[in-house]
Amino acid sequence: MERPPGANGAVLSLLSLLLHLASASDIPLSVQQVPTITKQSKEQVAFPFDEYFQIECEAKGNPEPRFTWTKDGKPFDFSDPRIIASNNSGTFRIPNEGQIAHFQGKYRCFASNKLGVAMSEEIEFIVPNVPKFPKEKIEPLEVEEGDPLVLPCNPPMGLPPLHIYWMNIELQHIQQSERVSMSQAGDLYFANVEEHDSRNDYCCFAAFPRLRTIVQKMPMKLTVNSLKHANDSRSSSETGPRANSIKQRKPSLLLPPAAKGPKSEVTVLRGDTLVLECFAEGLPTPQVAWGKVGGDLPEGSDMEDNYGKTLKIENVSFQDKGTYHCMASNFHGVATHDFYVTVEEPDRRSHCCAHTGPRAATGAADRAERRRWPEPPYWTKKPQSGVYSTGASGILLCEAKGEPTPVIRWRVNGVPIEENPFAGDVVSPGEVSFTNLQPNHTAVYQCEASNAHGTILANANVDVVDVRPLIETEDEESYAAVTGASAFLRCKFFASPPALVSWQKADAARPLEGPRYHVHENGTLQVLEATAEDAGAYSCWVENAQGKTAVTASLDIRNATKLQVSPRDPRIPRSHTLELHCESQCDPQLKPSLRLTWSKGGAAFETNGTGDGRILIDGARLTISNLSLEDQGVYTCSAHTALDSAANGTRVTVLDVPDPPENLRLSERQNRSVRLTWDAGDSHNSNISEYLVEFEGSREEQGRWEALATVPGEETTALLPLAPYVRYRFRVIAANEVGRSRPSRPSEHHATPPAAPDKNPQNIRVQASQPKEMVIKWEPLKPLEQNGPGLEYRVAWKPLGAPGEWEEETVREHSLRVMTSAVYAPYEVQVQALNHLGAGPEPQSVVLHSGEDYPDAAPVVHGVDVVNSTLAKVTWSSVPKDRVHGRLKGYQINWWKTKSLADGRTLPKEVSVLRFPGQRSSGMLPALDAFSEFHLTVLAFNAKGAGPESEPYVFQTPEGVPEQPAFLKVIKVDKDTATLAWGPPGKLNGHLTGYLLQYQIINDTEEIGELNDVHITAPAKASWRLSNLNATTKYKFYVRACTSPGCGKPVTEEAATLGEGKYAGLYDDIATQGWFIGLMGAIAVLTLVLLTICFVKRNRGGKYSVKDKEDLHPDPDVQSGKDETFGDYSDSDEKPLKGSLRSLARDLPATESADSLVPYGEGDHGLFSEDGSFIGAYAGSKEKGSVESNGSSTATFPLRA
Repeated sequence: MERPPGANGAVLSLLSLLLHLASASDIPLSVQQVPTITKQSKEQVAFPFDEYFQIECEAKGNPEPRFTWTKDGKPFDFSDPRIIASNNSGTFRIPNEGQIAHFQGKYRCFASNKLGVAMSEEIEFIVPNVPKFPKEKIEPLEVEEGDPLVLPCNPPMGLPPLHIYWMNIELQHIQQSERVSMSQAGDLYFANVEEHDSRNDYCCFAAFPRLRTIVQKMPMKLTVNSLKHANDSRSSSETGPRANSIKQRKPSLLLPPAAKGPKSEVTVLRGDTLVLECFAEGLPTPQVAWGKVGGDLPEGSDMEDNYGKTLKIENVSFQDKGTYHCMASNFHGVATHDFYVTVEEPDRRSHCCAHTGPRAATGAADRAERRRWPEPPYWTKKPQSGVYSTGASGILLCEAKGEPTPVIRWRVNGVPIEENPFAGDVVSPGEVSFTNLQPNHTAVYQCEASNAHGTILANANVDVVDVRPLIETEDEESYAAVTGASAFLRCKFFASPPALVSWQKADAARPLEGPRYHVHENGTLQVLEATAEDAGAYSCWVENAQGKTAVTASLDIRNATKLQVSPRDPRIPRSHTLELHCESQCDPQLKPSLRLTWSKGGAAFETNGTGDGRILIDGARLTISNLSLEDQGVYTCSAHTALDSAANGTRVTVLDVPDPPENLRLSERQNRSVRLTWDAGDSHNSNISEYLVEFEGSREEQGRWEALATVPGEETTALLPLAPYVRYRFRVIAANEVGRSRPSRPSEHHATPPAAPDKNPQNIRVQASQPKEMVIKWEPLKPLEQNGPGLEYRVAWKPLGAPGEWEEETVREHSLRVMTSAVYAPYEVQVQALNHLGAGPEPQSVVLHSGEDYPDAAPVVHGVDVVNSTLAKVTWSSVPKDRVHGRLKGYQINWWKTKSLADGRTLPKEVSVLRFPGQRSSGMLPALDAFSEFHLTVLAFNAKGAGPESEPYVFQTPEGVPEQPAFLKVIKVDKDTATLAWGPPGKLNGHLTGYLLQYQIINDTEEIGELNDVHITAPAKASWRLSNLNATTKYKFYVRACTSPGCGKPVTEEAATLGEGKYAGLYDDIATQGWFIGLMGAIAVLTLVLLTICFVKRNRGGKYSVKDKEDLHPDPDVQSGKDETFGDYSDSDEKPLKGSLRSLARDLPATESADSLVPYGEGDHGLFSEDGSFIGAYAGSKEKGSVESNGSSTATFPLRA
């Protein structure tokens, strides 16, 4: 591979500037190098229950390092059979076989090869002793009841953590309380002792969990001498009748000791835990309270320990500094102590040495000397390893701090530098410098800092190497990136002297240049804002004074992933369901690695949502049901692929009803008004549209609130109109687009003074009453309209137009009975409201009538005009007005069927009633039975009731068309014949003259064949055999029953003839089959039952159902009977099917009509208000084809299209 043009000059220039710099990466193990320790143990503690103890030391180098050890500065026999050494490293194990104390000491590992020696830091192997309390004789303690007491623990030293317990000899805990509690140091404090505190087995136990050891202090005996008048100190608020005035006392602090004064200073490091203690003695037992001067205690402060005597603040920050105040009090007085807390930044050594764990808060007396505490060494500057080329120069820096100040010593390959110096090295305590390095100068320098409290050591490799560049990245690597992002092509290399790195595209002759291309120190090429044009093959060239080398790589550019969350910024009412969708666009090659996640406010959801099912995640869909206000926030959909990631969010706003208004206030109090003002509650993301002001009156039911005013949402005050003599309370409800808030708390009461009524009663009327009397009624005034006490009504009346004086009467009720001299006479009536403060406004007069009586005259029937077989028009003369004795409400026709003209049979009297409202002289009688004789009478009625009936009038209805036959069945089909059977109609409506049989081809298409007629003149004939039909053809059959006026509606059936030889003989003459005979018998019985029901129903009279009306079949002659009494009548439209050659209506003298009964009664569109009869309209049903039918069915024979 050729070097890029112009590279030589650049290489030489770079070499002259960077001869002393290291390569772009660590030295590959393929290049010879000094050893480097890669892993080593820290302090090792031999816990008694561990199986073994491992001391680690691993290193790398070329040639491969060899390992040796020293113990306490002397060579350690690495081949000791009591240890287990690891292969290819310096690590070894010490089995826990009871002889581990022999191995206690400080170890150091040496890794060496021909180029140098690396040293580990000191590794201390500690075999801890079991902690023990000292053997001592503890003298018994004897105190008087009420005295303070401290039982010391003084636990032995041991591996932390340390847990302290106070128990008796039976290992039962000493009960602690506000009076008795333990400090952090383990001492047991008694604010005052009581007689029952006496015992001879107070034991302090110290537990060391890491050593799995618990040790016990010798038991202590305590005797409390009872006083004759002992004080009961169970509560800080109880003094007790037996209180001893000598023992009772105000609090005094035991911790911090009172001798240290009322103030102390504490220093704590940021991030540590601050613990302040305040133990007090006194009688009664003092209560301890904490505070912070000038502010509140930090959030999260813990005062639960020791019944409030300990204040703990974890993870201290600079904001926690200040003065903390402890106050112990009882009713005799208080004792206080102030802690001035200073927060400091931790020392940097916590980041570079083995120091761990929080620093204890320190007293202020030692604060000024804090920097002079004994401290082991810690680094401030560590020497750094480096790779150098021949002739280069360099410097190693080494600085450390500690107390006392550490001593710095230098070593080379583990030997003090003064014993094996390199020519040209300049050595001082803080640095080693060297010039004109040669390959034999390769070595490991060690800097060691030590003082009385410890030693630290750092290795610094000096590798003098001259080698042509070694590219560690594989050749022909493939990379991919997405458009708009940075693409990175790696070219990791090692070179000494330093090398120049250049990149070029395979199709370009010069190195890449421009602001979009950046070559990092490690050789990586970064292409900023990659585009599709950046795809292709690249080569990386690395060259120094020793030579050059190159690798190739390819770059693929793919489309960036895009996301869109919808809906955008939705606003959803609380308790509703939110559904978010995450639409993604992803490069097809990245699709398999695409993974979508959802988060809210940066917190990711679980893969499938929440366990309760309220939040569900199904890939790109996030569903949250039963939304609450806590659910609002920014929801983000994130996409992650093998190459890129994308995110898109939407802000979800949860709407809710407003909070209730608050702080209701009354002002501007007047007799008839008051101003109400309030504060708006939280609108919960939806602007308040209006406020509803409600009131509760003193004479209303308790808790009954009524609306008073509506106020626009932007206002929070309203001047409210008030009524007199009411004790008001008000409340306000806020409303927004979601709904209404809960009502506010009620306002204070406001009472208005009484006044005369402002209005008179409304709706003055006469209730149903007897002749020559009036029961006058009115709507009483509501309590809020009475305006004062003593409400009454003054009623005045006189005959209409009479010049005389008004009669009047005052009543408390809201009705009055008045006797009159005439029936249904008009009167002027006034009603006025009164109370103790005066009368209401001048009343308005209304005209009322005295009670009605029954009409005493009957109309005269002039005649009955029979319109058709089911409809007749009746005319009569009106009753004179003076004979009505009231307001005429209308006329009533009573009629009943006396006999059927078909058989002459006389029928029992069943009267039907039809009322016609208003003043009229004619009316229509519908739904009559054809070919029958009827009687009718007419009477007038008013509000009182009906008058006498007219003389009965007799009339007859003519014959009508029959109903449709009961059924139609195809009982046998053949190739060219079909036999049909039918049942007689339920109602003949005259003398049956025969049947009309019709048929036509249909074949399940819109095109149908010509209609064929067969007239059957024998009424008793119930079957027919049709011949000359087409084979394998579908037919539709129609049968109508006929009387002299015409034929009725048809019953229909469909069937198909058979093909040549197909199904032949399949059907015998089913008329001879037993099952068919049984079926016909059942049908005959059913028909008889139906005829009986119809007969009874037709002769019952009274009201008719809508179904009955739909079954009426009036004659077409009704067309000629239309007059002002009728609405529009229309016969059924018979429209032939498409393709029909002629209409089935031809030669048929009569069909069903669809007469509307709406106009049978004038006014109210024929809705008969008196008894509700005959509401609706009647119309015949339509069927596909040219024939109307109510009984179509499809035959069960095989049909063929």
